[in-house]
Amino acid sequence: MDKEVFERGLSIRKDTLGKEFVEKSFASADEFNRPMQELVTEYCWGAVWGREGLSRKTRSMLNLAMISALNRPHELKMHVKGALRNGVTKDEIREIFMQVAIYAGVPAGVDSFRIAREAFAEMGE
Repeated sequence: MDKEVFERGLSIRKDTLGKEFVEKSFASADEFNRPMQELVTEYCWGAVWGREGLSRKTRSMLNLAMISALNRPHELKMHVKGALRNGVTKDEIREIFMQVAIYAGVPAGVDSFRIAREAFAEMGE
């Protein structure tokens, strides 16, 4: 493990998903899933999110579209909250999910709107 990339990833992950969420993920990790937490933190958040080619806002917007199209509701709710933290507006989230509905199917769009509303409510938006 590259300690510098891991630490950069940990910082970005906490900024985007919330410090409490990330710390809870590591605190509840066991021998079985701890390596996955470390992998995601180092490579996803450190090596990719830590690159300078795209802003965090843009990365969040891309994630919302991809995760919505892949039908991953738990990850989508988490990333809707992260997108808000990264400066994506509710209006922009609406437009992303409208685009998803056209290109990935109306059911994906409908579910994404429902999940986003749950995330907004949980964040007091």
